[in-house]
Amino acid sequence: MASRLSRVFQVALRSRSRTFSTATPPPHSRRTFGTLAAVTVASVVAGTLGAIYPPPPISILFPRVAPGPPAEPDSPESRAYSEQLEEKLQTLPLLNELRSRADAREWYETRPYQNFPEERRVNNLTAGALRGPGKLALLPLIRAKKDESESVVFLHLGRGLCGHDGIIHGGLLATLLDETLARTAISNLPEKFVVIKTRLDEVKGRKATVSGRVEDLKGTVLVEANATFVQPRYAKLLHTAQLRKAMGEPPASKDHEEPVLLADGQDLNPGQKHR
Repeated sequence: MASRLSRVFQVALRSRSRTFSTATPPPHSRRTFGTLAAVTVASVVAGTLGAIYPPPPISILFPRVAPGPPAEPDSPESRAYSEQLEEKLQTLPLLNELRSRADAREWYETRPYQNFPEERRVNNLTAGALRGPGKLALLPLIRAKKDESESVVFLHLGRGLCGHDGIIHGGLLATLLDETLARTAISNLPEKFVVIKTRLDEVKGRKATVSGRVEDLKGTVLVEANATFVQPRYAKLLHTAQLRKAMGEPPASKDHEEPVLLADGQDLNPGQKHR
């Protein structure tokens, strides 16, 4: 009986010693805990950065809610907004870099539409309809070479100019590019001769592909373009002769005598009189 109690006591003692053991846990447990901690910290950091700086695809699919452009462009709130943007514009690193370059004296700055008559501005797309906070809040700032050969234009595009929320409308960008390019071209064209060269590239059925360019007298290319023209089905009803006269047609060919063909002293065209 005593020996049996002794064995029971020994087993209980061993179990208790294992329960309250202070032995170091195996390395596998420490690695698991470290991995979980690292994953948790990385997830928190990634989530925070993603919320502050969301990737472009996320911004496109899930754009942040934002208020629309102010209804009153001349309200104190709208003017304060535009003034803040103007301050940011004047401190842009790229603008200040251009102003401090060695050739800065060869350039000048201007603000288009600054002196635009109000009666004309109200019916102008970029100077009127699209002007205001949340849209084109600021007048363009242009740095142009004094010889009008180059220009750098600074614009601020508001969220009210988006096609899909978060993406500026492509048609608007094309419009701005058209006006900017036109400014450089128009500044070089008045009171000067230019040469327009055209070429027929391909004809397929009723479709004709043509290309052309506008050059100055020195051969400098000012504009290049290509186009596809499709002949309308009612073209047969048009007065072709009048159309050709309007466009300009080659002069009628003059009758001329056939040349005398001689070979070994023989006249190969006996029906033609010699001169």
